[in-house]
Amino acid sequence: MARSTTVMRHDTHSTTDQANGWSTKRIAVTALFCAVAAIATLFLEFPILPGVSWLKYDPSGIVALIAGFAFGPATGAVVSVIPYLVHLATASGIYGVIMAVLATFSLVMPAALIYQRDTTYRGAVVGMVVGTVVCIVACIVGNVIVTPFYTGMPTDAVLGLVVPALLPFNLAKIAINCVVTGIVYKPVIKALGN
Repeated sequence: MARSTTVMRHDTHSTTDQANGWSTKRIAVTALFCAVAAIATLFLEFPILPGVSWLKYDPSGIVALIAGFAFGPATGAVVSVIPYLVHLATASGIYGVIMAVLATFSLVMPAALIYQRDTTYRGAVVGMVVGTVVCIVACIVGNVIVTPFYTGMPTDAVLGLVVPALLPFNLAKIAINCVVTGIVYKPVIKALGN
């Protein structure tokens, strides 16, 4: 019986998309998106509504939306989570991380999933509208659960903030993220050569 000399080669690294869908370029671009989003969340974060200083806007959601549209839901998910880990070392701590990830992930994932199936302007708009609805619900529920732990505020008081603070803040934040993404998406993608 002849002995086979064929050896199966299992590369652990690939520079193409054939191995696992993550080329070296995609990994590098994802890391770049994560770095830009981390810088945005650390240095460009500010409150936009008086009286609720813990509700802060930062443009990292724009970065995550662009990543999700350009490279798909998996990249959008990574950029929706990794950059916020820097908040573990800030005053907002774990509660800030939970809310930031919840807000960004719940906007980006529906938008990226819908856009992945319909890569037209209409698909992007429908994706962002669905993402907006999911994000609003997730953020309000998340704030009702997380804010009492973070601020010591009673749950009833947080519920009292839904209409005057939580809803307007989240609508404003999402509107900024979606409008700016719509404006800068094509130039950014062109610059990245995608």
